[in-house]
Amino acid sequence: MSGPTFIFSILLFQLLFASQPCHRILTSAADGSWQLLQKSIGVSAMHMQLLRNDRVVMFDRTDFGPSNLPLPNGKCRNNPNDTALKVDCTAHSVEYDVFSNKFRALMVQSDVWCSSGAIMPDGNLVQTGGFNDGERRVRVFSPCRTCDWQEIPNGLAAKRWYATNHILPDGRQIIVGGRGQFNYEFVPKNIAANTFSLSFLSETNDKGVENNLYPFVFLNVDGNLFIFANNRAILLDYVNNKVVKTYPTIPGGDPRSYPSTGSAVLLPLNLKAPAIQAEVLVCGGAPKGSYVQALRGKFIEALNTCARITTTDSNPQWVMETMPLARVMGDMILLPNAKVLLINGAGSGSAGWELGRNPVLSPVLYRPDNGIGTRFETQTPTTIPRMYHSTAALLRDGTVLVGGSNPHAFYNFTGVLFPTELSLEAFSPAYLDATFNNLRPTIVAPKSMSGIRYREKITVQVVITGEVAENLVSVTMVAPAFNTHSFSMSQRLLVLGNDKVTALGDSTYNIEVTTPRSGNLAPAGFYLLFVVHQDIPSQGIWVKLH
Repeated sequence: MSGPTFIFSILLFQLLFASQPCHRILTSAADGSWQLLQKSIGVSAMHMQLLRNDRVVMFDRTDFGPSNLPLPNGKCRNNPNDTALKVDCTAHSVEYDVFSNKFRALMVQSDVWCSSGAIMPDGNLVQTGGFNDGERRVRVFSPCRTCDWQEIPNGLAAKRWYATNHILPDGRQIIVGGRGQFNYEFVPKNIAANTFSLSFLSETNDKGVENNLYPFVFLNVDGNLFIFANNRAILLDYVNNKVVKTYPTIPGGDPRSYPSTGSAVLLPLNLKAPAIQAEVLVCGGAPKGSYVQALRGKFIEALNTCARITTTDSNPQWVMETMPLARVMGDMILLPNAKVLLINGAGSGSAGWELGRNPVLSPVLYRPDNGIGTRFETQTPTTIPRMYHSTAALLRDGTVLVGGSNPHAFYNFTGVLFPTELSLEAFSPAYLDATFNNLRPTIVAPKSMSGIRYREKITVQVVITGEVAENLVSVTMVAPAFNTHSFSMSQRLLVLGNDKVTALGDSTYNIEVTTPRSGNLAPAGFYLLFVVHQDIPSQGIWVKLH
């Protein structure tokens, strides 16, 4: 490279760097960037849920012993049933304010270890189960500046530990499985109070290992539930307690469920399609025997495959794909532009105490609409291992919040391969780079927290300063998911497309779209609505679908 050209390149790079907001660390514009938000929130984020007020509730478990965050005003939790501390004056839950980058301590009253949950149509987090005194609890957290956890003892009909929840079209949650529970139940219990047997969960239970905990549950477009455990799946009519379809085993037969923990997403639903198809993508996991081998000190390489299936096909078959990086305990997050981000996890071993090795520091982007062989793209790596008990969640600004990682029975910061991690990071996908600001829509109307109805024509007004390609403008809606143990429960992305784009002048455009037509496609409640232009999303707004 010649001298003047080299100097020009350096100046160009400096200008690009200087154009970034001061808090953002531009590690690689092309492949995303990482930002350390908090060195410590005092609690390791084993569970994570974004709320409608742009705060994120996180919690670990009460029987870890003391956390690094004291409860406020001298408060202590007195619990004679706790297995670690009978009197505990530290927090095991926090509320993180995304836009102020501040957090406050919350107080859970029972053990939330390996529990589950979902956002209800009113925006409250209803969270269920756990360990010991928490195994039959129902907990409620309302989004307000001073709210704290409320708990309902014996709110569940069965003990729920490592179960999966999903919000339903009628506004209830279904709670599927859990350790030793081959059944499901609902909350609230205004329709059905009891449990319903599900033999599929016992059939997928590998003796002594399980490999079917935290099953992957998705609401199919016909209103039935797609339930995946171990290496195979069913379609369940939960109203009539009837299996209506049995899907084939994933080729190779290796397990994908806890502790051979892979991850899964329902791929974005294209609501403009003449017949709406549903596809599920399952990625990573651990080969058969990995858990037992890891207990013996031998750490087998994780699975490097994904399996994709069209759940709505009359003769559905799994299609296999190869990831650039093997991954166990990874998370899969739907991005506003209908891509999938694989993040967190290990390259060998399995879930469980001290059983993971070789942290996978690089996220991978998956483009569902590309051809096989061109769908994966490795992203900029983090420097912080996110192993067992890590979490991730999409935020309204399009970043992905990342936290947690504690592969130890207690908090352990020294003398271990992977110390307990109390930090929070944000991964900014490449679409947030300032070089795309001229393509990025800014939503002017409706205002955030607006209500929208089913099967309704609405107009979204945006400002786009650059040249607009009207056929590449699309509205998407994303349901905020409950994330724990490598699975985001109730995660869902709807592609509304656009019915018409009208230029109003002054870089302002009206986009007409049609809202989802039923609760089977989109259960009622709060969604993040984005406008995407040439793959570059706006900042989201909250809408309430009812």
